[in-house]
Amino acid sequence: MAAATEPAVAPPAPAPARPSPPLPKLLSADQVRYRITPPAEVPLLSRRAGEHGVVWLRVLIDTQGRPARVSLHRSSGFRRLDEQALAAMAQARFAPQVEDGVAVEAEVLAPIEYPAD
Repeated sequence: MAAATEPAVAPPAPAPARPSPPLPKLLSADQVRYRITPPAEVPLLSRRAGEHGVVWLRVLIDTQGRPARVSLHRSSGFRRLDEQALAAMAQARFAPQVEDGVAVEAEVLAPIEYPAD
């Protein structure tokens, strides 16, 4: 007796690809407005060692104006200053970026300067 053959079933179609979220708008430092400026204070050991310079940070600003992600873009050359700048920027608040009446995420390269005494 021959075995009954089952009808071939096509595999399910793959789910359509989800569209990628839009990339945040890249702004220059003069295009953002701080509501709360990052509290950049030269660490005591840095002051004593004469460390100074500019730390450049890449900051993703969420739709509420908070720094959602902060990373080092360019070092001052001094670890203590870089770490202080990262911590300070996490406390900053920005005016949200608005396009067509809707708040959008934005990314900015923001400097924090630590002047020589």
